[in-house]
Amino acid sequence: MNMATKAGVNVNAGTRANATSFQKKSRSKLVSISGTRPSVQNGQLLVSTGVTSLDYVIGGGLAVGTLLLIEEDKYDSYSRMLLKYFLAEGVVCGHSLFIASSRDHPGDILQELPAPLLDEISNSEVEKELANAGDSSTETQDSMKIAWRYQNLPKVQTTLASSSRFGHYYDVSKSMSTDMCEAATCHSFFLPNELPLESAAESSNMNMGYIKLLRSIQGVIHKEGFDGAGPQNKPRSILRIGVHSLGSALWGDDDICCKENPEHAHSLTTFLYSLRALLRTSLSVCMVTVPSHLIQNKAIMGRITKLCDTVVSLESFSGSERETNPLYKDYHGLLHVKQIPHLNSLMCEVPDTKDLAFKLKRKQFTIERLHLPPDLSDTVSRLSKQDLAESAKLLGLGCGTTATGKKHLDF
Repeated sequence: MNMATKAGVNVNAGTRANATSFQKKSRSKLVSISGTRPSVQNGQLLVSTGVTSLDYVIGGGLAVGTLLLIEEDKYDSYSRMLLKYFLAEGVVCGHSLFIASSRDHPGDILQELPAPLLDEISNSEVEKELANAGDSSTETQDSMKIAWRYQNLPKVQTTLASSSRFGHYYDVSKSMSTDMCEAATCHSFFLPNELPLESAAESSNMNMGYIKLLRSIQGVIHKEGFDGAGPQNKPRSILRIGVHSLGSALWGDDDICCKENPEHAHSLTTFLYSLRALLRTSLSVCMVTVPSHLIQNKAIMGRITKLCDTVVSLESFSGSERETNPLYKDYHGLLHVKQIPHLNSLMCEVPDTKDLAFKLKRKQFTIERLHLPPDLSDTVSRLSKQDLAESAKLLGLGCGTTATGKKHLDF
């Protein structure tokens, strides 16, 4: 009886062990590459754009194998700066660079990259700037006459930052050292120096400049082994591709910039479609700046947006009425996140705020939440109040207020 009971116990135990002994499918090991980290949302391999606040806005970083489109501001000053940040981050992380331009030589762009800040220096600099910003805001609040209902409200957190820092800080007032630039692996494409194609008579939907650029990128990806075809014994790296002012007249694509109904409307879109196919099959990431304000047909710009993964637009205050508007005195422009990709998930990472602005400090370019302080001072003129009310209409969603009529604030 005891033996049977013991045998039954052993059989049942074995049955339970067989029924419950399963092995959880282990997650595939990610490629360990310097300057990358996996996304907490979808496990996608991410790289930093060089601007930590921009990484936060687009979901933690730029996914490897994707295309980031920057719609240029009218004077191409801040979009060019973002491109330099992107390339400078590649130099610091040891990534390979591919710089393409039709106006400025890639060597000149490489020499203008901002200088990186060391960790101990960057932390003190950031803390000092945050402290200065807090002091200035406190002084402003003390100097302003505001209603009693605002005095006990908590301060608005305008700084965009994640719990774990990703990327590096840079000083835009200084250029990167020559030794760092020379140590970086950089491939360049300067359109005026490129020879005409041998097969110029072949039929294609792209102009010669785009064809030449696409073949050059494809050659670098295959030659350096970013597509996985090369030997696997050497350490793997990321290819950062930066294309400046694509679609401008200097690229030979003046058709879409000068005509409402261009004859070669599919030239740029065909190039972007082919470029994204190259990125998907390689360890590479690309940032492209496009002068969207020069493209006459908005339907073409809509197709360009759909062919990119992440789309960010820069609206600078330079040369506009907002430059002198007291509502935007602490900022240099607005940033619009128009598209975020759906990668390995049904939903994308949506930013927690839609009202974003950027400013160029003495040393750093930052993106912050657009905070509109209540301006109820008696010294504000009637004209200024009208300007504030008109501007508040455009920002009613994020600020939670709707200005109607001639009123400055409407609760």
